Amino acid sequence: MKRIITGILLLISVQAFAQSTEYTHENYIAKYKDDAIREMFRSGVPASITLAQGLLESARGASSLAQNAKNHFGIKCHTVWEGPTYYQDDDEKDECFRKYATVLESYKDHSDFLMNRSRYAFLFELDPKDYKGWAKGLKKAGYATDPKYPVRLIKLIEENNLYQFDNAELAVVKKKESPVINSATEPIIDPIAEEVLEPIVDQKANQPGL
Repeated sequence: MKRIITGILLLISVQAFAQSTEYTHENYIAKYKDDAIREMFRSGVPASITLAQGLLESARGASSLAQNAKNHFGIKCHTVWEGPTYYQDDDEKDECFRKYATVLESYKDHSDFLMNRSRYAFLFELDPKDYKGWAKGLKKAGYATDPKYPVRLIKLIEENNLYQFDNAELAVVKKKESPVINSATEPIIDPIAEEVLEPIVDQKANQPGL
């Protein structure tokens, strides 16, 4: 009996250690930075802000909401949501949160959520690299009730150098296909394949000043 209990405790310890090493800031950033960069170019939301919010709201991807609903930004159902739902306690008991099939869906919906609500419109008038203005503006617009929300976002951005991703560029690779000859020996030239997107980050970009 003692061996069984010891084995169970050891298994729990191993699982806890595996989780602690899996859900780190570094792993989260490496896994989702490309999604944040692509969303930045699609929507105008700084990649640093998207990553910082994802890290904070999802507890580096380890929260129950992130695990069970692929929801990395704490977005609730509201009246317009017609997709799958997930319920858990938040400011009130059994609140309705949006549920996604993939984390990428969560990232896209986060961008759309900010783009399509008038209370966030003023954020898109800021300098795209003004992550401090965005952090403070999100709190002002009511994204979170935590009074320290901007401070926490800015700390995550600066401690993890997330501002470097706001300097990313999208390289459009154009590849010409080889001619294809049909049965009548007439050449058919395939069109140039465009918009193969690859994120390129300027690693030498300096952190913006205060």
